[in-house]
Amino acid sequence: MQDIRSKLKRQIEILGLILSQNIEGIVRTFDLADIFNVEELTIRRDMRDLRSFGIMVHSTKRNGVCLTGNLNEDKLSELITQYMALCTTPAFVEKSTSLLIKRLGEKSLANITLLQKCIEENRCALVDYIKETDELEFRQEVCPVLIFQRDNYWRLLAVKNDKIKQYHLNKIVEVRPLDKKFRKISDDRIRDVFRYSWKTWIGDKSIDIKLLLEEKWAKRIKPKQLMDYERFIELDNGSVIYETTVNSLEEVASWIVSRGAGIIVLEPEELKEKVISLARDTLSNYDFQETYIEQDKL
Repeated sequence: MQDIRSKLKRQIEILGLILSQNIEGIVRTFDLADIFNVEELTIRRDMRDLRSFGIMVHSTKRNGVCLTGNLNEDKLSELITQYMALCTTPAFVEKSTSLLIKRLGEKSLANITLLQKCIEENRCALVDYIKETDELEFRQEVCPVLIFQRDNYWRLLAVKNDKIKQYHLNKIVEVRPLDKKFRKISDDRIRDVFRYSWKTWIGDKSIDIKLLLEEKWAKRIKPKQLMDYERFIELDNGSVIYETTVNSLEEVASWIVSRGAGIIVLEPEELKEKVISLARDTLSNYDFQETYIEQDKL
């Protein structure tokens, strides 16, 4: 297994080296053999394997080892995900799994395998799920679509009552597969679901938002990319207007309040109201604390 991991890691690194514009001169197969401390024949085999995966890597007399054609976003995403899994320490990669096991024990393996089988066979399932209020909802019928990892949790993307929802696997305590089949949703729809996710929330809404970022926040946020689609309109005073599309106003409102002063909602009005309400609720905690301290002194 370790030899296979090393081989895959080396092949992706070969691709990274020949794509880099910071390597001086022409890179030949013998150069790569020296870099990776392997035989030149091994490098040629690596290139053959890459070509079998649809990555056209060739060695030419004029340009040395080079890539003919471009890598699309799906292929780049696949390569980066695979490479980071090969490089990252198991403790980091497996944190979500560890939390799942601590919560559910052996049930974690039972649930995740049953859900994955339902996904592959387009079968509905009944799940017992612990809600945010800690109430246990029995026998919710869902159409499992995808198991994914985000924010240190394994999550399930599923359709319920014609709406896309997400569930924490940590909170699914029982899974009962059904014979009932459902129509598979398209990959494009799944991509749209993640495209408009601000951080962790998954839904099928599309809500345009517009924020005013004062100069200090403009400098921090402009170099980052928070969303697939986003637009910055620069103002004369150093501030910017930030525009994007999200699928959850609640999550954006929490993010704005946690940043404090300097981020102002311009649109929509509903988001502005949520930010004000959340800020007031947060301040009320401290009003209660001050009252409690005064009473304690008496």
